[in-house]
Amino acid sequence: MRYLGKIIYVTGGARSGKSSFAEKKVFQLNKERIYVATAISFDDEMRERVRLHKIQRGDSWTTIEGYRDVDKLLECYKELNGVVLLDCLTNLVTNNMIMEKELDWDNVSQDILKEIEEDVKNQVQNIIKFIKNSSLDMVIVSNEVGMGLVPPYALGRYFRDIGGRMNQLVGKECDEAYLIVSGLELKLK
Repeated sequence: MRYLGKIIYVTGGARSGKSSFAEKKVFQLNKERIYVATAISFDDEMRERVRLHKIQRGDSWTTIEGYRDVDKLLECYKELNGVVLLDCLTNLVTNNMIMEKELDWDNVSQDILKEIEEDVKNQVQNIIKFIKNSSLDMVIVSNEVGMGLVPPYALGRYFRDIGGRMNQLVGKECDEAYLIVSGLELKLK
């Protein structure tokens, strides 16, 4: 029987301890470690966050940077006895929504929004399908986007809605799921 990769989903609010928890889960699996960085360092604050994450992880990781076609980026590792940490899904969603097109988000049509969401959904489904058909396990980190205020601007609301649906998709398909709040973990699945 072919090995099916295991997916562990870690969600929570900003600065809740998600990444630290996810890294511990990766180390517990005791496999080759691959880090998929979905963030884009577009300013000094983000560059500093990336720098601190690298220090926290240490040097024992293979790092891949990208937010599109992650399944293709991982193809050469498909047979590796490894674990992938994708940090994070909400950055992947954001970048796939806004980096490919310039849109007037206050006046975007529902048809365009459906196309964008379908593209993001395909990206996420391709990752899930790839992992389940590989020897790799994956830990997916994502921000819980539905527990705060309703964003006062259109792009924020569209992101919250699409991000929330992608979180639901991963939550449904994962083997384990954890909610991290104030550094404390709650096993959901």
